[in-house]
Amino acid sequence: MTKHVNLRLPDDVHAMAVAAAAADDRSLNSWLIAVVRRAAESGGTPDRPRVDPATPTLLRESGHSPRS
Repeated sequence: MTKHVNLRLPDDVHAMAVAAAAADDRSLNSWLIAVVRRAAESGGTPDRPRVDPATPTLLRESGHSPRS
């Protein structure tokens, strides 16, 4: 069974994804499935540091401690 998902990508991200899929000799859909599967199986996104989910996003991104 498959599920349909509407995914809106900025033009530049779409262009990069199309190029990456072509370089991997895959359709965009097949490439996106592989990327999502790899990220989901690895337990998350490797480009984001593990943080305390209780810390509000604005505090995490500001570089300030919530207790300062």
